Amino acid sequence: MRRFAVILPFLAVLLQGPAPPALAQTAAPESARPDAPEQGPVLFRADRVNHDRELGIVVATGNVEMTHGDRTLLADTVSYNQRRNLVTATGHVSLLEPTGDVLFADHVELTDDFKDGIIENLRVLMSDDARIAAVGGRRTGGNITEMRNAVYSPCRTCAGRTTGTPIWQIKAVKIVHNQKEQIVEYNDAFMEFFGVPVAYTPYLSHPDPTVKRKSGVLAPSYGGDSELGVTLQVPYYLNIAPDKDATLRPTITTNEGLVMAGEYRQRFTDGKLKLDASGTHGSKNGGEDGFRGHFFGDADFDLNNTWRTGGQVRLASDDTYLQRYDIDSTDVLENRLFVEGFRGRSYAQVEGYHWRGLRQNDDPSTTPVVAPLANFNFLGEPGDGGGRWEMDANMLVLTRTGGTDSRRLSLTSGWRLPHIARSGEVYSLWATLQSDAYLVDDVQEPGKATGDTSSGLAGRLFPRIGMDWRYPFASHSARYTQVVEPVVGVALSPNGGNPDDIPNEDSQDFEFDDTNLLSANRFTGLDRVEGGQRLYYGMRFGVYGGAGGASSVFVGQSYRPRTDDTFAEGSGLSDHFSDIVGSVQIKPLNLVDLDYRFRLDKDDLTPRRNEVQFSIGPPALRVTGNYLFVDQGTVDREFGTRSEISGMISSQITRDWRFAVFTRRDLEDDSTLNHGFQLTYLCDCFTAHLSFVRTFTQDRDVRPSDTILLRLVFKNLGEVETAG
Repeated sequence: MRRFAVILPFLAVLLQGPAPPALAQTAAPESARPDAPEQGPVLFRADRVNHDRELGIVVATGNVEMTHGDRTLLADTVSYNQRRNLVTATGHVSLLEPTGDVLFADHVELTDDFKDGIIENLRVLMSDDARIAAVGGRRTGGNITEMRNAVYSPCRTCAGRTTGTPIWQIKAVKIVHNQKEQIVEYNDAFMEFFGVPVAYTPYLSHPDPTVKRKSGVLAPSYGGDSELGVTLQVPYYLNIAPDKDATLRPTITTNEGLVMAGEYRQRFTDGKLKLDASGTHGSKNGGEDGFRGHFFGDADFDLNNTWRTGGQVRLASDDTYLQRYDIDSTDVLENRLFVEGFRGRSYAQVEGYHWRGLRQNDDPSTTPVVAPLANFNFLGEPGDGGGRWEMDANMLVLTRTGGTDSRRLSLTSGWRLPHIARSGEVYSLWATLQSDAYLVDDVQEPGKATGDTSSGLAGRLFPRIGMDWRYPFASHSARYTQVVEPVVGVALSPNGGNPDDIPNEDSQDFEFDDTNLLSANRFTGLDRVEGGQRLYYGMRFGVYGGAGGASSVFVGQSYRPRTDDTFAEGSGLSDHFSDIVGSVQIKPLNLVDLDYRFRLDKDDLTPRRNEVQFSIGPPALRVTGNYLFVDQGTVDREFGTRSEISGMISSQITRDWRFAVFTRRDLEDDSTLNHGFQLTYLCDCFTAHLSFVRTFTQDRDVRPSDTILLRLVFKNLGEVETAG
């Protein structure tokens, strides 16, 4: 109906004077009114045009077509009574808007001041396929359009399969569209599903389609659990300005009272800002009452074409607040500030970190603060022979309130020369020199009693040289291509290289697998280097289909002539021959997707690490799973042996219905972590999602819980959510 209000004045202007029978152009009269119709040429076409000067009536009949700008009006008959100041369009009236909306009617009448009019059998097809139908409508004051006995629905593919009835629609005794206030109001409105009324409201309003954002109350959500009790959240959206907005989310709980939460967002010319916070006066772990809350912040800003800065802030009043109030499931809060720049082949970054562990056994005194951490990376241009220089510089300042402090300067420079022989062999020669300087405090050296620490300066110079060789063989056929590629490499460096007075801060999370078998340094950071000499070798075989399918297998191993304590027992690298590592990827078509990575004991092929991800089957019945097994052996690490499995069975039952069940289980502890199901109905105008999740996590005042979620999404209206 919004489009009807815009076009009616234009229609009257078209008919203020006579037109030739074939084609005419005219100009609308000048008007000082702010809502005057758009001026400009008018294209007019009709089979017949009659002008009765005695009666003062102009009548156009037969395939009447009028175009003004981007708008086109079609009707069987259009007349203008100059004496009665009445404009009338009848018979298959349709109006095409530049937005793509189309208005249909049987009969239209309006006064010559264009502010008052009536329309019969109104039908509107919106550009997004939404539809409005009404018995009749009235326009008053040039602003307000009132429709009686109206129906609205955006549904198209969701229509009933046999009756054609939309899955949902709104029927109202009266719908009022106020263009000035940009609001649509419903009186005595019913929500119908498949033609059956399921909800009634005496009044309903929402912004009209011209509004992108508007302040107001959002759809409430209901829920509850054994800890918080019954919950009710009524969000309020605040449209502050085109570049900023806020959402207030007050939540009332029967067990913990009021929880206030809110989000603020702002866009800048060169950046963005997002703030999220909440707070309540509730019971903490241990029974005492007090303030509980959180504050999250994210920001990113471009300083110029080279540099940008940003960061994130994560604060919480206590360890369990975020999980207890279902805000976030993280167990570590990471705060970060950074500045970084890109220019040519160079990259520079300065950042700082502060962490807070939320697990019960986390010790804040041993959690480090890293500030600053600086990196600079440079890659030179290729020389005449194809070789190029590279350089990586690093600075680290790491401090703790209790424990080791470390300050590090590191510079790694290198040179690499790739070469492809005429035979197809691929060579790569490389050499690097890593220079490190440390200033450390309270370093606990291996073999010494706890508390017997050392402090002072430490350093090392560590050169490496090596060569890689690959020889890919390819066999082509009409349907697929086979590739066999042997890989051999050698790396030479001094023995050792890891003195006891250099603390290991960034190389603790070491995992030997196929991704680092061919790396110059298989440690993840700079504090530890891989000394000695080693030979590594492997074989890759792949089949690549012409239709896009692909499968590949890689198996590899390394050999070290000298063993030392660089790698701990159980790492897979402590002996002369390493464990065997590899991967298998199988995806011949969309029905099968398998990714398997493994590490096998070199002596008896006992699995030391297995990681499987797979998805098999058509959408009608698809099985997805993940399996992880890591045998840490005697390695003294935080998590020890890990064994976990998760899986999901999903089914696209029909075009609109989808069902899934899932579970996740810790095989090492023989315990279930969570399980549940999901049922979803999805079409173009409506989504219904029902899920159940049983979580077995327990951490102080966070206990195992059941969550049932029902979420209904109505196109163009919003969504309703309830959880319990």
